[in-house]
Amino acid sequence: MDVSGLFAIHVSPLELMLRGTLMYWFLLLIFRFVLRRDPGSFGVADILMVVVIADASQNAMSGSYDTVGEGWILVATLVFWNYALDWASYRWPLAHKLTEPPPLQLIKAGRVLGRNLRKEFLTREDLEAQLRQAGVEDVAAVRAAYLEGDGKLSVLRYDDKPPARQDKDEGPPGA
Repeated sequence: MDVSGLFAIHVSPLELMLRGTLMYWFLLLIFRFVLRRDPGSFGVADILMVVVIADASQNAMSGSYDTVGEGWILVATLVFWNYALDWASYRWPLAHKLTEPPPLQLIKAGRVLGRNLRKEFLTREDLEAQLRQAGVEDVAAVRAAYLEGDGKLSVLRYDDKPPARQDKDEGPPGA
């Protein structure tokens, strides 16, 4: 077994980084702007989609690399872009807006916003199932409900009280 051959680099590291960068940005745009978000679910079809996309994009990213060292360069490039986008999204609102979908209101004043459900290919039954999981039996009891960027449903009920605000001069409650 040739251990040094495992780490040899036969493909230009710059080419590997460029391929990884191009595929990362292409996939990011597809996942951000084309694929839909399902409330609270990651189903078999979603997993299959990720596996198929990963397999299809693997050759485009790697070219013809076949050593551990070249694989490390490619993985490091992908990790770099993931970290860089997380950092940029935290630091700059424009980057956050480009990488994270905004919340989408699904219920307003006890009424379902059908247009927004259709936008995300959600049925009323999907929405009602999510409401039941949030402990809500009737849509009329909901002041507002939002499909968040991560696919979770935020529900604000009429009977919810807003959290008590603390003045800056006061310490924590009971202090």
